[in-house]
Amino acid sequence: MANHKSSSFDNPIYKDEKLARKHLESIRWPNGPVCPHCGCYERIMELKGKATRQGVYKCGDCRKQFTVTVGTVFERSHVPITKWILATHLMCSSKKGISAHQIHRTLGVTYKTAWFMEHRLREAMRNPNPDKIGGSGKTIEADETFVGGKPRHRSPAFTKAGRRRGRGTAKTPVVALVERGGGVRAQVVANVTANSLKDALRRNVDLKSKLMTDELILYRNPGREFASHETVMHSAQEYVRGDVYTNSVEGFFSILKRGINGVYQHCSKAHLPRFVDEYSFRYNYREKLGFDDAARTIQALRGIEGKRLTYNPVNTQ
Repeated sequence: MANHKSSSFDNPIYKDEKLARKHLESIRWPNGPVCPHCGCYERIMELKGKATRQGVYKCGDCRKQFTVTVGTVFERSHVPITKWILATHLMCSSKKGISAHQIHRTLGVTYKTAWFMEHRLREAMRNPNPDKIGGSGKTIEADETFVGGKPRHRSPAFTKAGRRRGRGTAKTPVVALVERGGGVRAQVVANVTANSLKDALRRNVDLKSKLMTDELILYRNPGREFASHETVMHSAQEYVRGDVYTNSVEGFFSILKRGINGVYQHCSKAHLPRFVDEYSFRYNYREKLGFDDAARTIQALRGIEGKRLTYNPVNTQ
């Protein structure tokens, strides 16, 4: 695990471009440079000279040039690597997230640049092929929540009895599956149905696990596929019965909602999956699992490879 110095804002990798590039190279290429074009690693030469930018390499096999940012979410960015690494650290060390306006003020970049940087880093935090959680003897808590603004008085979601919550509103459903003492698998779903819940459970959870949910009837059939299925009756003010509870997954939702509502304040449905990936990443690499801010930042920087976002931030709001 990285030492505390790498978490300090006084660390020179946040100020010196050469040191920042070398730091990123050590993370992406721990055994030396690898050509992102052909995968060669034996015949790599660093180009040197007054007319050559620092950090440019040439592959002896395909004869192409490259830098450490080629083939990553940083590719073709005019933002210095120092600011990319600092932005990664800020996002990884902020439990409830950090807004693009704060990144814009702290790094001295435009708001649109900060907005685009954050989305690139959320893409880096996304795990495209996550392992299943749970297993024999392990407990999985499953729950769903709805993210979005409060319905207005004249909206269909507002009735004489008051504002409706959850299903039946225009809010976006999010399903989360948390392994007690372990990680989370969270995703945006089109709607909350028995089929969508069954699909999320089958794809993300080992069926040998014990499943804990609330009394939502939609979990009844999917729950039969697990080693056991226990429920707590929240409608009857029951929240804990022995080891039967869903407090862990509700804790994850608490962090997610406090961040969305308090830090970002507004999140469109189109971009919500990336925000969910961001909060899932920090939860999966939290301190209780042995990751401090520095180790979490390194883990995020390892995820920049093989991902590109090519749309223009100037045309996005």
